Amino acid sequence: MLLILIVLDKLAKYLRHGGGDSGCWSFQAAGSVPEIGGPSEDPVVIQKGKKQGDPFVITVNCPDKAGLGCDICWIILDFGLYIVKGDFTTDGIWCYIVLWVFPYSTSPIVRWSNIKERLLAVCPAFSVSAYLNETPPKPEASPVYLLTFCSTDRKGLLNDVTRVLCELELMIQRVKVTTTPDGRVLDLFFITDNLELLHTKKRRDDACEKLHAVLGESCTSVDIRSAGYKNDSVPRISSLSQTAVAEIFRSELSEKEELSQALSPDVKRLKHATVMIDNSLSPAHSLLQINCVDHKGFLYDIMRILKDFDIQIAYGRFSPVNKAHRDLDLFIRQKDGLKIVSVEKQEELISRLKLEMLHPLRVIITNRGPDTELVVANPVELSGRGRPMVFYDTTLALKVLGICVFSAEIGRHSTENGEWEVYRFLLEENSKYKMGSMVVKNQIVDKVRRALMGW
Repeated sequence: MLLILIVLDKLAKYLRHGGGDSGCWSFQAAGSVPEIGGPSEDPVVIQKGKKQGDPFVITVNCPDKAGLGCDICWIILDFGLYIVKGDFTTDGIWCYIVLWVFPYSTSPIVRWSNIKERLLAVCPAFSVSAYLNETPPKPEASPVYLLTFCSTDRKGLLNDVTRVLCELELMIQRVKVTTTPDGRVLDLFFITDNLELLHTKKRRDDACEKLHAVLGESCTSVDIRSAGYKNDSVPRISSLSQTAVAEIFRSELSEKEELSQALSPDVKRLKHATVMIDNSLSPAHSLLQINCVDHKGFLYDIMRILKDFDIQIAYGRFSPVNKAHRDLDLFIRQKDGLKIVSVEKQEELISRLKLEMLHPLRVIITNRGPDTELVVANPVELSGRGRPMVFYDTTLALKVLGICVFSAEIGRHSTENGEWEVYRFLLEENSKYKMGSMVVKNQIVDKVRRALMGW
């Protein structure tokens, strides 16, 4: 309650004085947080923990823009980092964000200098347009490159390649994996470069060299060349069966899913998430309070929804895990600067948040003709951006299980509730896993879901 009173006092002073002399307000939290409100020499600072085992601290101090929190959380998730706790402060003109993070144990090698460069790229420049809160121009679509490699098939091959691409900051847009009868693999990865350097021979040669080192002597060829188009549209996924569509895109857990998730009690606990909006504590902001079982990308999922709803955050606190649950308190308002007083709008936002926490990622196993297919789906932002690390985490789970992928495909699927990114994997049967067994299917779904959720 003391925390809320302090925040309300700051908010009230800001509103009474029209933003104050500096045009901003500050909030002292998590130690000594410097006052915000002006350009600093370094908008992004990453500090190593003071002692072994302490989290890294990422500080962002820059002009505000719509969706900045979502963009930052997306990058952090893309680098395989876990957010221990966080604080957000903004007046709509300038923002100050502090996040305490750890790399996940399963994450690729973390290059902190690259994280800083990526974060700097999404921070608005200090300019008049930033203070006028003008919408920044939409960035140009990145050119797409085609990575082709041929190798002998083995367990974990797809994840090993994906790990190298993640470490090189090469984003997978599409993939076509095919296995020939003689056990050879021909993989086509359509990729974009976060560093925008794949047009140079050195960058392509470095990538091919690292892939050769991972694939070893079994690799017969690796090649990267321009695909001849830009990443301004994403192909549709090949048609899913009506049964698969009904199961994976439903808004509630079916009895079949409840049974298949019996191995995952954490999934059932997701149903007990609480989301509340309180308008009694602030004259200008609604207080959004969320309590939910923790999962990988939790903060990104919340920020993505708020971005899609054009919700602005004035102050936010993301608390550490307590008994496997997370608490998130956000003072928010609509794009027009008003509180969310409409009961209908409140219910719409609460319903969407609960749905995303109940089903942040969808995982099923279905039949595709005579073959067994693993299908993973996640919602896509209104901007068209998908969720990072899904392909990596899924292939890692299959690698740990010792299951080879016969074919893989990435694409988009649209429903009345929005667009989804869909990953399809045809699985090879082996002596340990008989795909006709429901017990085996449940084990695979459980393992993949746990990898995706960070459990």
